[in-house]
Amino acid sequence: MAVNRRDGTRGYLLAGLLLAVGGVVFFSLRPIFIKLAYAYVLDPVTLLALRMVFSLPFFLGAAIWVQGGAEHRPLEGAELAAIAGLGLLSYYLASFLDFLGLQYISAGLGRLLQFIYPTIVVVLSAFALGKHVTRRELAALVLTYAGLVLVFAPSLESGQRDFWLGAALVFASAACYAVYLVAGAEVIARVGSVRFTAYAMTAASAACIIQFLLLRPLSALALPEPVYLLAIAMAVVSTAIPVFMTSEALRRIGANRVAIIGALGPVTAIVLGYLGLDEVMTPLQIAGSALVLVGVVAISLRPAAAKV
Repeated sequence: MAVNRRDGTRGYLLAGLLLAVGGVVFFSLRPIFIKLAYAYVLDPVTLLALRMVFSLPFFLGAAIWVQGGAEHRPLEGAELAAIAGLGLLSYYLASFLDFLGLQYISAGLGRLLQFIYPTIVVVLSAFALGKHVTRRELAALVLTYAGLVLVFAPSLESGQRDFWLGAALVFASAACYAVYLVAGAEVIARVGSVRFTAYAMTAASAACIIQFLLLRPLSALALPEPVYLLAIAMAVVSTAIPVFMTSEALRRIGANRVAIIGALGPVTAIVLGYLGLDEVMTPLQIAGSALVLVGVVAISLRPAAAKV
């Protein structure tokens, strides 16, 4: 397979890092939209279906667009199965488990558990793919997770009903997403980021819509107008845009760096919650956020040359 000579350049890798950061920021808007929507309807099945209904046209459009590419080639059955399976694992199962878990535990603790996935990614990459874990990546993990502990320490102190059920659901979501990042990076390298994202998200959207049709009557769609506006915002801003950005980042910089940069997510969510939902940021959370930022900068300043 021909190798693009730009793949190892500093600009190419920097673009991947910026795409990963952008994807995290846009994804971090999702809990804000969910919190606002839960003020009108507390039903993750319906909200998840609406999110995917409104984002599906973007993925179908991308799938049609990529068909006309000069380098387009038909996918093998195994490749299609891998793409569909990863789409179902990540943007259907992982999302649904996260929605369910957040009904039982606080949003803050949920974000902490969800963002355990960088550790899982590094372990999977090392043991399943034999990839070397650099000292910079290990140092970044230590810094980011130390920061996350400080950020969410207040959530760990309060007892909550059905705590362990919620924690297990969100941890399972994190594990699903970690598997997606590791396996997805390998598949994207073969089929391309746009086609992978378009096909994977189409499969996930179909699963969410089918789930709604099986579990809810159509009358469940009789919702206030703000719910639809929030669902559209969730579909475009915190689904369609960031999934394409993250897939391209995976292709450029790999799963380990994307996962570590993903630790910015809960910090971004806290800042956005402070600005948009009047949530309080304590000095401890500010200190933890600073540690996370230092960890992300440590992994971003001098990226190693890409391996081909």
